[in-house]
Amino acid sequence: MVSRAIETSGLTKYYGDTAGIVDLNLAVNVGEVFGFIGPNGAGKTTTIRLLLDFLRPSAGSGSIFGMDLARDSLQIRSRVGYLPGDLALYPSMTGREFLIYFSRLRGIDTAATTRKLAERFDLDLDRRIKEYSKGNRQKVGVVNAFMHDPELLILDEPTGGLDPLMQQEFTELLAEVRGEGRTVFLSSHYLPEVERVADRVGIVREGRLIDVDTLAGFRSKVQSNLSIKFGSPVDPAPFAAIEGVNLIDCLDGGTLLRLSIAGSQKEVVAAAAARDLLTVTSEEADLDEVFLSYYGSATQPDSAS
Repeated sequence: MVSRAIETSGLTKYYGDTAGIVDLNLAVNVGEVFGFIGPNGAGKTTTIRLLLDFLRPSAGSGSIFGMDLARDSLQIRSRVGYLPGDLALYPSMTGREFLIYFSRLRGIDTAATTRKLAERFDLDLDRRIKEYSKGNRQKVGVVNAFMHDPELLILDEPTGGLDPLMQQEFTELLAEVRGEGRTVFLSSHYLPEVERVADRVGIVREGRLIDVDTLAGFRSKVQSNLSIKFGSPVDPAPFAAIEGVNLIDCLDGGTLLRLSIAGSQKEVVAAAAARDLLTVTSEEADLDEVFLSYYGSATQPDSAS
């Protein structure tokens, strides 16, 4: 049984002298939601186009479910649901006509699933696409990606244009897909979305994959804040002496310590537990803070790359 949904080795794409993605070594496990984040121009969409054989690499190789990206591209696409970031639809068709057209291209009957998804996302399938709002056009793209129950979903900015209620519905849909053992490769600039659903996250910068980890793993690498309340005054010096700890405040007569911690909180919590400990409140880094720790506050993630 194949354990990797996606695997690449040295996958590289240059546009002339400009790097799209360089030396990408990526492994996405079957059954996980993998978040792929980075700013504008980092290489996210280039990676997706290489995975789907829309582009041919300058170097390197890759596979999906053990099948070669180029040699087996038709078989791969039959097992993949794809939602592009630059979604293009046929404006003169109705939503229903568009989805039937793609069902016939796949050679399968998706009518029942299409109907359920349309109801779930409150999508009127009998209006012409040119009459749809941006959000409704995005819903058509979501339904098209999911309606044939693919083993792998490759989603590029999937919630662009969706209102908060529909974003929540989409998050629940991803959770269901993961629960069924299917795989999701999610490229997004909307970091809270990735944080809610991803098992692991890969961060790309300037065409290179610079780190892959779980969210817990990423949080352990950046600073978090800890407030510790004691029943009696404590000496803050032993806490400040712990590696990676910065004492922010000692308040309330020494009964409240506020600390900034780079790395694991384990040693700090153990030291606090050895004293007259009342409460510990942790403010863990969110994905925005993790992202900024890699890129700097002047750089923001974007939707295109």
